[in-house]
Amino acid sequence: MDLEQTKTICIIGAGAAGLAALKAILDAPQYKAGLWKPVAFEARDQIGGVWLPDSAPSDSVLPQTPLYDSLTTNLPHPVMCFPSFPFPPSTPVFPAAVHVQRYLESYAAHFNLGPFIRLKTLVSDVRRESSKWTIRLNSGEIMTADLVIVANGHHTIPRYPNVPGIDAWLSAKKASHSVWYRRPKFLGDRVLVVGGGPSGTDISGEMRGACTTLIRSISGAVRDDSSEHFKIRGRTTRFGENGQVFFEDGSVETVDYCILATGYQVSFAFFSEPLLRASLPPPCPPLPDTLYNSTWHIFPLARHIFPLQAVFPPTSLVFIGLPVRVAPLPIMEAQAAAILYAFAHPASLDVVAESRAVLARYAALDGNPRAWSVFQEDEQFDYRDELYAFAGEDVRVPRWLRDMYKAKALLRSFWVELERRGEADDWVRGVGEGGPEEWVNLLHRLLAAAEEWESGK
Repeated sequence: MDLEQTKTICIIGAGAAGLAALKAILDAPQYKAGLWKPVAFEARDQIGGVWLPDSAPSDSVLPQTPLYDSLTTNLPHPVMCFPSFPFPPSTPVFPAAVHVQRYLESYAAHFNLGPFIRLKTLVSDVRRESSKWTIRLNSGEIMTADLVIVANGHHTIPRYPNVPGIDAWLSAKKASHSVWYRRPKFLGDRVLVVGGGPSGTDISGEMRGACTTLIRSISGAVRDDSSEHFKIRGRTTRFGENGQVFFEDGSVETVDYCILATGYQVSFAFFSEPLLRASLPPPCPPLPDTLYNSTWHIFPLARHIFPLQAVFPPTSLVFIGLPVRVAPLPIMEAQAAAILYAFAHPASLDVVAESRAVLARYAALDGNPRAWSVFQEDEQFDYRDELYAFAGEDVRVPRWLRDMYKAKALLRSFWVELERRGEADDWVRGVGEGGPEEWVNLLHRLLAAAEEWESGK
């Protein structure tokens, strides 16, 4: 990179991913030398992204976030926080969404990110023109950038299951996607929740108190009729008339309403073809020359970040925050480090070697787009180590963090038990005042107590 030439960096989104990218830019020597000029555009009136509430969404307007009132994290905050910025002392180990939103606001304030963020500014179009990126805003303003960091998240556009009859149920308002769910309310005596993820679990738990019988549909689940008030079924195969729902095991249930906790599509409204094709990519090898959005993944991306295609330099437009089933915030900081290193040193990204790695993952996953961005347990930690190594930084994920991530379900169950007993606040009171290591020690004590509690059940 020519260090004498000023470069403009555009960040799309000021949720956690955009904040991580902006913070990394301000830390860079190029910014401190006046050579990098960043600006982040946020469509909403505050930072925070998915953690910023949209508490009263209209039935006819897509909510700006799927955040429901009772949401708490499913990871301990010492595991999920930005490594550069721990949560405040005495924070609940599994904080509510309001704590996370305040945390992101504190992160932005601590690193003085605010002056570089333009709120209520929607990026409406991004295209490559004359070796630069042309950015069009909803205000009518047009700007150019040398680097575009796409950080707009992927929890906005609902994914509806491809199941016969669902469209008729949606039209009749007998079903809705969980993006509209905020709190339990009476929707009928018999309610079906479709989906096996965290939101499906949380919503099912809450709705059990708002109906007589709650039925949960989870692909691959074994039928369970052990309770007349809570039933488990496998995959839903058809939505019929008169409230009938058919399942893969041949069973049929009659329900009054269905909540679809079936996930979200990867979506970028500011891209158009041929820059990003809205379809499944062709079979590989070879890798395609253009970029594809299957709605499950963006392909092909080196390191889940850099687009491998023939239209623009792969280090000039990048994606941050796409991996799922991970601790996202620390991954975002690691991705930001890799992005800026590659931007400053484009030759560091070996396109041939990266293409081989993408093809190897494609073969290992048998080309399954649904699995592309899904990380398995330790894979995310190895990924973080590799990103920092690529960026020339000697940073490695500590053993305790890997261990606590594996124990996340037990830790969360025990934390809920501590809250039930009224003991949770005592566990965290004052923790962190002496430094982040206090949180690590607390997690070890918490896990030991959780294992003893689990064995005594």
